[in-house]
Parts: sequence; structure tokens; C-alpha cells
Amino acid sequence: MKKVTCSFIIFFMLLPFMGCEKKQPPAKKPVAEKVTPAQEAKKDIKQPEETAKVEQEVYAYDAKGRRDPFLSLVTVIKKKPEKRKGASPVESYGLDVIRLLAIAWDKQKSYALIMLPDKKSYTITEGMVLGLYGGKVEKITKDTVVIREYIKDYKGNLKPKDTILKLREGEGE
Repeated sequence: MKKVTCSFIIFFMLLPFMGCEKKQPPAKKPVAEKVTPAQEAKKDIKQPEETAKVEQEVYAYDAKGRRDPFLSLVTVIKKKPEKRKGASPVESYGLDVIRLLAIAWDKQKSYALIMLPDKKSYTITEGMVLGLYGGKVEKITKDTVVIREYIKDYKGNLKPKDTILKLREGEGE
């Protein structure tokens, strides 16, 4: 019984593949055209071939007061550090470009070594004026320097802004 059932299952599985074959009519063979001697003479004479001119289409964008659509709407403007004339070097740069290199202290006060963008180093202490907006060094700890600036907000009121310069790992030790 198992052999009969197994053979029926195989038969029904192969049934879709056993369709009727359609016989295709034999393909027509191409027949060569008969060439007369007059036509043969015309083929021997070389006629100037028409040169196909391929013109490349060039498109130029004319702005006419409009913005360039291929430029980003958001642009990051990198400015050189702004220097104030007549100020000391540590007052001529913004706090965002000043790097803290080292901190040292003795029994009386703490000192911090900073580097400006012009690659010159300066020593600062608490109470010194630093930065473009007249920031004052408030506190020097063993790994940070706190600088307080008074900046005008959108209403024109002076608000304190604290900037903390931190030592990098491995520096100043």
C-alpha cells in the first residue's frame, strides 16, 4: 500500500510538468537578395558617409537674483579669531579658542598655563581679565579654570556666563 500511495504522490507532483508541447512552425530561412551588376558597381563606388554630428547639450544656471539650488541652506561660517586692538594678548581672543595646558599652585595662589591660537603660552591667576568680553578668572582648581563673563542677552540685559576650561587627560600632572 505504501508503494502505491507513494507512486500516486509522485505522479501528482509531476503532473503540472507534463503539459502538452506546442510544436512551433519551422523558422523561415533568410533568402539572399539577388544583386545585379549595376547595384554591385554602386557598392564599389565609395560614397561620402554622412558624419553624425553629436552635439553635447550644455546647460548653464543663470541665477538672476535667485539662490543657487545646489548650495546648502545651512552654512557654517568659520571666522578667524577676533582680536581687539590695544588689548593684552589674553584679552584679544574669545574663550572658545583658548586651551588650558597646565595648572600649578603654591601655598598662596594657583596658576594656570593657557595657549592662544597664535601658539603662544601665558600664565594666568585668579582675578585676571581674559577673553573678548572682559571675562574674569573666578576660580582655579586642580583640573579646571572658571571664567565669568557678562554678556548682553536678547533684551540687552547683562547676564553672567561661566566658561569652564578643563585639562585634558594626562596634561598638567
